[in-house]
Amino acid sequence: MNISYFIAQRISFKRTGGFTGTIHRIAVASVAIGLAITMISFMILGGFQNEISNKVFSFTGHFQGLKFVSGNAFEESPISTNSDFFKNHKDLGFINHVQVFAHKPGLLKGDEEVEGVLMKGVGPDFDSLSFKTSIIQGRFIQFSDSSASNEIVLSKKIANKLLLNLGDQVTMYFVQEPPRFRRLTIVGIYETFLENFDDKILLGDIQTIRNLNGWSDDQVGGYEIFVDDPKKMDLYSEPLYDFLDFDLKLIKVTEKYMEIFDWLLLLNNNVYVFLTLILFVAAFNMVSILFILIMERTQMIGVLKAVGAKNAQIRSIFVWNGVRIIGRGLLLGNAIGLGFGWLQEQFRIIPLDPENYYMSFVPIHWNWPVFIILNLVVLLVTTLVLFIPAMLISNIKPIKSIKFD
Repeated sequence: MNISYFIAQRISFKRTGGFTGTIHRIAVASVAIGLAITMISFMILGGFQNEISNKVFSFTGHFQGLKFVSGNAFEESPISTNSDFFKNHKDLGFINHVQVFAHKPGLLKGDEEVEGVLMKGVGPDFDSLSFKTSIIQGRFIQFSDSSASNEIVLSKKIANKLLLNLGDQVTMYFVQEPPRFRRLTIVGIYETFLENFDDKILLGDIQTIRNLNGWSDDQVGGYEIFVDDPKKMDLYSEPLYDFLDFDLKLIKVTEKYMEIFDWLLLLNNNVYVFLTLILFVAAFNMVSILFILIMERTQMIGVLKAVGAKNAQIRSIFVWNGVRIIGRGLLLGNAIGLGFGWLQEQFRIIPLDPENYYMSFVPIHWNWPVFIILNLVVLLVTTLVLFIPAMLISNIKPIKSIKFD
């Protein structure tokens, strides 16, 4: 049996009372609270980033392929679905899905108000399953093989401005020469809480835009490209660009909506600063507590030295004692952190103001590799600092320590 570990067990807080037991419990609580708060921070940050990113990607894809044009008009120049890229995109193994789209600006007229909007025309290949989480009322567009559908999905913000409801018929006047209009029926209402979409975009049938622009059935405004791992978008950019037709340009959605994704990346800094502070506080607490324990056990150290114990053996006693404290703190911290995450995910007990946070509740993301690394980092840092106070044991003299009171 390891004699140092045996003695550490005998002086643990389960076998001591009063001041020593209180010090042990404070140490466990400091490690547990620090770990739990850091885990919760990573859960919320990851959930927030995923929620916002998925809303953007469900609306735009991860990449967009468009024709090279000068200027920055609301409408795209047409490209064909008979292109080499569209027919052979499955040759790139990292592409999950490609769908077509086109935009057309216009004025949407309600009973009393008129609003400038941008119709995004989509087809049957649109990933309505990913977008379904943003639909709060009604359903998605049903497409027809023989004619353009007059159904649209409107944002809640536009519907409120124009005093429109599900099932209402509206008139949209399209900006072109000569001006033309279409009677449309609202079959769904969506809400992303993102101003880039909710303020101006409604979803309609791409065939409507083809008819208005005089395009053929194979012509579209662009391609929206979905890849298997959004975190590898930088890695996929070059092979994807090389695979596109020569007259097409590739737009990375994270650059198109740079203000959103730069803001999400900036949030990482807050969590890293917070993690550094938590580690510093936990390490400082462990050093302070071990100093107190060594002072309280000075007589025991003197007796052990008097009977022949080496400094390394005595240091191991207090290091083992500290590791036991850290272990209990880690167990309790994981229980608190994971328990909070589960409760929030199941019952959404903490709401948010969507006007400020773009969602109505605190989201949770389960990133198990991060949780494991976090536990290992806390364990490693706090264990290493235990050797700082333990070095004082070498300076304790047996005769003086036995007399110490």
